[in-house]
Amino acid sequence: MNLQNILSEIEQVDPEIYERASGRRDVFKGLGTAGKRLTLAALPLALGAFFKKAYGQTTTGVLGVLNFALQLEYLEANFYTKGVATAGLIPAGAPAAALATIRDHENAHVNFLKTAITAAGGTPVSYTAANFDFTAKGAFPDVFSNYATFLAVAQAFEDTGVRAYKGQAPNLMGTANRAYLTAALNIHSVEARHASHIRQMRAAAGVGVRPWITLMISGIDARTNAVYAGEDATVQGGVTITSLAGVNGNIGVNAATEAFDEPLSKDDVVKIVTPFFV
Repeated sequence: MNLQNILSEIEQVDPEIYERASGRRDVFKGLGTAGKRLTLAALPLALGAFFKKAYGQTTTGVLGVLNFALQLEYLEANFYTKGVATAGLIPAGAPAAALATIRDHENAHVNFLKTAITAAGGTPVSYTAANFDFTAKGAFPDVFSNYATFLAVAQAFEDTGVRAYKGQAPNLMGTANRAYLTAALNIHSVEARHASHIRQMRAAAGVGVRPWITLMISGIDARTNAVYAGEDATVQGGVTITSLAGVNGNIGVNAATEAFDEPLSKDDVVKIVTPFFV
């Protein structure tokens, strides 16, 4: 995230941003000093304080989006933390290393969102391991004793996360929220890489899945149908993709659905993840 670029873009839309904050000269002076010392961990606090001072308050809508994202990140972070810590579940070597890395990413997302919400004047939601039932009320009873089931649930979580972030992105539009949108899209891209990697791990274990979603095919079973609902769309922006010329004739249905991911609404995501909460 380039802080100076973000502030420059804001100034183009709102020329009075610096006067609103405390005076152009003082703000630039403060940023000049802070720019030498700010770490990534401190960035959410600095941005939150800046926007809150400049615009009076952060909208409850934005705080709601951030807390919703935090809830999903808690779900994933606790899932991978427990999975990695379960003896005998994950094969040693590359699988264990990859899943430990994903665990660390999810915990970093949790900590980032907590800091951003606090900086914006909100109260982060809080969950502990006791708040989760990763069997989904018995739907996945062997999730922590069967590696194949663990990866299947991991895929469902990651694919849900990618679509959930996409679904919430429009709610972070607007000048004052641009830094939060940038951060959310940064997390979205990481979740997409997680999803692809988990799918490749499942493929390496003999499951017939690709690194991307084709139609509404999950490679799991009916328990995760809601995660993939709508992914068979072949119309984007009013354009029927299958009517466009491809390499050998028109673009096929599979390629048309693979080339685009569809967003999930908050209500749809809540329905998907609710069984995993106590």
